[in-house]
Amino acid sequence: MLKIFEGKTPAERNKTIAALVLGAMALLAIVYNIVGLYPSRKPTTVTVSVSPSPTASPKTNLEPVSMPTDDEQIFGYTTTPVIYNPGSFYAPDAGRNIFAFYEPPPPTPYVAPIPVIKTPTPIPPPKPAPTPPLLVAFVTPQSVYAGSKTFRMEVSGDKFTPDSVILFNGTQLLTTFISPQKLVADVPSNFISSEGGITITVSTPDGKLFSNPFTFNVEGPPRPQFQYIGMIARKRANNDTAYFQEKNKPAPFGARLNDVVAGRFRLVSISSSEVVLEDISLSFRHKLALYRPAPGQSASTSGGNTNPSGTYNPNNQGIPTYNIPPQGEIPGIPNNIPRYIPPQPQQTPPPDDDDDGDN
Repeated sequence: MLKIFEGKTPAERNKTIAALVLGAMALLAIVYNIVGLYPSRKPTTVTVSVSPSPTASPKTNLEPVSMPTDDEQIFGYTTTPVIYNPGSFYAPDAGRNIFAFYEPPPPTPYVAPIPVIKTPTPIPPPKPAPTPPLLVAFVTPQSVYAGSKTFRMEVSGDKFTPDSVILFNGTQLLTTFISPQKLVADVPSNFISSEGGITITVSTPDGKLFSNPFTFNVEGPPRPQFQYIGMIARKRANNDTAYFQEKNKPAPFGARLNDVVAGRFRLVSISSSEVVLEDISLSFRHKLALYRPAPGQSASTSGGNTNPSGTYNPNNQGIPTYNIPPQGEIPGIPNNIPRYIPPQPQQTPPPDDDDDGDN
């Protein structure tokens, strides 16, 4: 038994003794509690009286236990330091106040963002048009008048092939191959019935060979630049004379049938309402209606297509108006020349049927 204390210091002996004593006391406490719970006393019969009498105070089986002295206590456990590591046990952070309210920081003054200007994507330059394999240098004739008859067109250029054809505003013409530098085709009159520009190109039927475009002009035919202002009609329409007023000329001039007016237009018809003029070069015919000014008004000397009242004149469109001779005068004929007065039928007086005796 004494070997337990061999080689130990007095403090260690005290600790060992205290441990043995505490163990023994714990064992005694356990035994005492078991005996107190199961006592070996016989059951007693309890009688109940009508008027109970006071009984003595109950007794307890527990006896006071004295606390161990300082020498009996193991002070090694009380002086052991406690290691606190919140991160290991997921404990709340030290020093955090759970009752504190969150206060947001003051707002930052608004600063407009700097606009980002994107560099535009450069547009690639257009690809140049391919150089046409065929060349159209010029066309003969270079222009015609609208309404002309069928004419022959010659296209001059280079690198033409025997199967090349002339396209007149996209319409294929019956083409004759003369040489690599010349093609010939007839243009029908209905292709030039109106004014405007026509595109001339040369191409092969399969479209693999083509030429540059060439503009061919269809011009409006020349029109009379004078005005029909009146006529002198003779017996049996023999030598009827029409009178015209030309621009920038003070006096009118007259013309008879088949006379050439203004060096270009032949007078082919005269009537009281209109005249018909034919272009001696192009065989075009133009009708000029008789100019009729409003009653009490004369034609304006400013030219144009208006009368003195400023209203539109539907007759002689595009032809300026000029002075018209006063009423009773015949342009180009002096007033002292006797005029032809057709004979008037002789009127016979009616028979006298009165019976008053007058002759």
